[in-house]
Amino acid sequence: MKGRGLGAIAVVVALCATASGRQNVLFTDAFPPEEFAARRAKVLTAIGDGIAVLQGATEYPAYVAFRQNNQFFYLTGVEVPRAIVLIDGRSQQTTLFLPARNERAERSEGPLLVPGDEAARLTGIAAVRPRDEFAAAFDTATKGGRAVYTPFRAESLGAGTPGAASAHAEATATDLWDGRPSRETQFVERLKARMPGIDVKDLDPVLDTLRLIKSPKEIAVLREATRLSGLGLMEGIRNAHPGMREHEVAAIADYVFARGGSQGIAYFPLVATGTNAFWPHYHAGTGELQPGDLVLFDYAPDYKYYSADVTRMFPASGTFSPAQRELYTVYLRMYQALMTSIRPNAAPRDIIRDATAKMDTILRGFRFSSDTHRRAAEEFVGDFRNNTRNTLGHMVGMEVHDVYPPTEQLKPGMVFTIEPALTIDEDRTYVRLEDMILVTETGYENLSAFVPAEPDAIEKLMAETGRFEDRPVSGSVPERGPSLPRASARPGADR
Repeated sequence: MKGRGLGAIAVVVALCATASGRQNVLFTDAFPPEEFAARRAKVLTAIGDGIAVLQGATEYPAYVAFRQNNQFFYLTGVEVPRAIVLIDGRSQQTTLFLPARNERAERSEGPLLVPGDEAARLTGIAAVRPRDEFAAAFDTATKGGRAVYTPFRAESLGAGTPGAASAHAEATATDLWDGRPSRETQFVERLKARMPGIDVKDLDPVLDTLRLIKSPKEIAVLREATRLSGLGLMEGIRNAHPGMREHEVAAIADYVFARGGSQGIAYFPLVATGTNAFWPHYHAGTGELQPGDLVLFDYAPDYKYYSADVTRMFPASGTFSPAQRELYTVYLRMYQALMTSIRPNAAPRDIIRDATAKMDTILRGFRFSSDTHRRAAEEFVGDFRNNTRNTLGHMVGMEVHDVYPPTEQLKPGMVFTIEPALTIDEDRTYVRLEDMILVTETGYENLSAFVPAEPDAIEKLMAETGRFEDRPVSGSVPERGPSLPRASARPGADR
């Protein structure tokens, strides 16, 4: 009886905990409903008298956790497969259409939002109706020839980018043995067939412009994604040594990301030892770290639908050779010259011009022991001098290579990376760092500054005991290093 009583209490406690934590199960905790409402309000302003219609992602044809597509999540926060949202510029109202409850699926995988008062309360969208009613609602909304806005670009999911999604959709559509249109293309055709003569316009430019400038709440999420990325890289570097495989280094970061609450990865792990680094997006992961190798480590999590992008390089042996230190140091100084030239309300081309002058000064004062290194550094600066593009790197946000609508100047709230590479083709040498840069009202903030970049600091990091070091203490039991910093620690607090 005593055992049964305790069990009954445990069941009640569990049910209460489930009920009290229900919001986290049914609706995202990334942002409050007010954040999504503010985004939809800007869409209403942009579309005028028109309507905007977006479809959510489908369920996956595999045992993979569902992840909403980025444009739909950006406006709703709703993580339900096959959801549809209609934003009406005339009535200034948003209607969310959700599939009916699937009790069989819920018994297996847990509850999802369904039409009703609870969905309205959690999402902040007053009208939440069954998905079957979307067609009639669309017919009513489009009477009178109103413009319809919907995304044209193929949807981006986990570890996706706008460029990759578009390229995949085009390759599929033009494949002789495939030829399928994207879901977005097919959706546009269905809308036109439903209401012949309507003007269907691309909503992506509107959303991309909104996504370019991050809100304070978005910046907070990006800051945490960057913190996890940095901690993952640092822990991987602590544990790295000759004889490890590249995928083993990545696995350590995977643990850090998952422990910190990531829902996946922002992109495949780029751990490239020695000459493998010469391929900028190398990701085979099978190479073995050798004593004389420099190792590139570029990896980040997908955290609450936002990405980071941080890169560091380290010597596999734990110590830079004199030649490695020379080349790495001159690169680092020129990299820092670019970073210190960043300022708000300036065109990237002007920032590049200022940085190039600083780099010239660095080259004049740097003592090279190798003509090969000198030529490589001069070519690096020459690439900046001859640059004709008005960009410093790529934007980061919901995607690692985030949306980048045409813009002439850096504005406060933009987040991007710098990642120039110094290369020596003849021996496949490749040196690259990357940091997350937030443009502020008065300058910039390097969100990943806590991750060591100076050669002495990297060597010091590698001398620390790693949590996963496979140095046996007794039998086959690995040595256990200090625990990782708690997820609530501030950037840099672990150092």
